[in-house]
Amino acid sequence: MSEKADQEDRAQGEDELSTEAGPGHEEIELRARKAALSTVDGFIAFGFGSGLLTKAPGTMGTLAAVPVAIVVDMLGFSLAWFAFITFWLGVWVCARVTRALDIEDYGGIVWDEMVGFWLVAAFIPQHWAWYIGAFVLFRGFDILKPWPISKLEEALEGGLGIMLDDVLAAVYAILVLAFIHNMIVGA
Repeated sequence: MSEKADQEDRAQGEDELSTEAGPGHEEIELRARKAALSTVDGFIAFGFGSGLLTKAPGTMGTLAAVPVAIVVDMLGFSLAWFAFITFWLGVWVCARVTRALDIEDYGGIVWDEMVGFWLVAAFIPQHWAWYIGAFVLFRGFDILKPWPISKLEEALEGGLGIMLDDVLAAVYAILVLAFIHNMIVGA
């Protein structure tokens, strides 16, 4: 076989591979968009659509949670109770969407990040500087997943597994922010 024919065969093989891999990914994204935009469960689980926005859906979901936290606080509702109620809503909704997508903990499901941020916001002074600290620390712990977050994520499945690792990341962020607050204000 000539060198040119060999190169053409390799190129054709690469094209076939890219087409085989492409539709799977595109099909998943299409199913995710359909779930997020055509069902109430999906709209909630995908953080009002924020989980569809970029290659960093968790960060976008957390950003979408910030104005919600501000409004909840301005309306005089307890952010701690709000986080508690939305946690259990998230367990149910995320389990349903995960089953519908047939993908465990799909990245675009960001309700867990939103609830995690609301939990952190419940335990900090309501000031923009604390919100920035809460955002950075929560995202850091959620991305890095220090022990036992990583073990918890591996051990649990479904809606509870999706939600609990972010609650633990929120607890880590709360502890660091409480330490910082005590250093500034004093115990």
